[in-house]
Amino acid sequence: MIMAHSYTPGLKVLQKTTVDKERRLPLKGDVLVEAGKKVAPDDIVARTHLPGNVQMVNIANLLNIDAQDIADVMMIEIGSEIKEGELLAETKGLFGFFKSSAASPVDGVLESISDITGQVVLRETPIPVEIDAYMNGKVASVLEEEGVVVTANAVFIQGIFGMGGENRGELRVLVDNREDELTPEMISDDVKGAVIVGGSFISLEAYKKAISVGAAAVVAGGFNYHDLKDILGYTLGVAITGSENVGTSLILTEGYGRIPMGNRCFELLQQHNGKFTSVNGSTQIRAGVIRPEIVIPLPADDSMDSRSDKNTTSGISAGSLVRVIRAPYFGDIGTVVSLPSELQQMESETMVRVAEVEIGGETLVIPRANLEMVETI
Repeated sequence: MIMAHSYTPGLKVLQKTTVDKERRLPLKGDVLVEAGKKVAPDDIVARTHLPGNVQMVNIANLLNIDAQDIADVMMIEIGSEIKEGELLAETKGLFGFFKSSAASPVDGVLESISDITGQVVLRETPIPVEIDAYMNGKVASVLEEEGVVVTANAVFIQGIFGMGGENRGELRVLVDNREDELTPEMISDDVKGAVIVGGSFISLEAYKKAISVGAAAVVAGGFNYHDLKDILGYTLGVAITGSENVGTSLILTEGYGRIPMGNRCFELLQQHNGKFTSVNGSTQIRAGVIRPEIVIPLPADDSMDSRSDKNTTSGISAGSLVRVIRAPYFGDIGTVVSLPSELQQMESETMVRVAEVEIGGETLVIPRANLEMVETI
């Protein structure tokens, strides 16, 4: 008898695993570390410079001259540096008087002069870009002129939704159990720079309090979807996040609403309370799925065991722990009872492959596409 499997995205809650993070520059530059070097989260591992913005200055219009005469009035040559406010071009005037002049609007370099349009192009100062290591670990490999791969033995937990990008700090669990709400009163000034953990829910008021005191990140079971607009300034239609300038990252482990944090997830966070933690709130639900993550690097002497091998699970099967990722059971976690091979008709009259999932003592028939596996190595 062949056991049925379903290939579906997995949400990882791993006690010990090897985490490899690729730290890559947006364009070629300099790699500052060698393979094998131990790194801390704030260590700069690679650096480059983005070309500065371009500024167009219409000299012909400013000085009231013909475009073909622009070369006669330029005070600097192509390739020369110039500071904001310094003289860029000047007419000779009449008997040395009544001169007209144009100053540079920015710091930059004169890149080109056109005697057809009468304009010059100034390139602003290059913008430095630095990539840090993100987490405690060591450099596993170097990507020549592009970046590095940092590796660490770590606790690795994925959330279902997040925003706010990368942050890091001491892990602080502020509630006693996974069903407790994280309230504003629990968030004091001493959690500045920390990754704080709640239970089932964090309100908009509490999240704003976390931002105001300077918490690095908030991890909780649920949040009110409609409150996202108050924070972002727009309705989040498609979950593609990570570039929000909110200061404090937000990671939801269960979904929208008041949902107790998964028992294993909460226990792991409690177990590692006080340890340095790196988080990333970036989320992308469509093609090329990106999940928000919590990474807690383990000490070097905390050796990996047979359970810590990288994920080799091929998919869900009978007995797998799964989470529902669409309404009406969004966020619920259950155990797969069986995976019927035949197609079944849904309320929409579409024929789909389904799974029988036990949730809260009740066996439900749910489309397989609406499930993701919760990996708990």
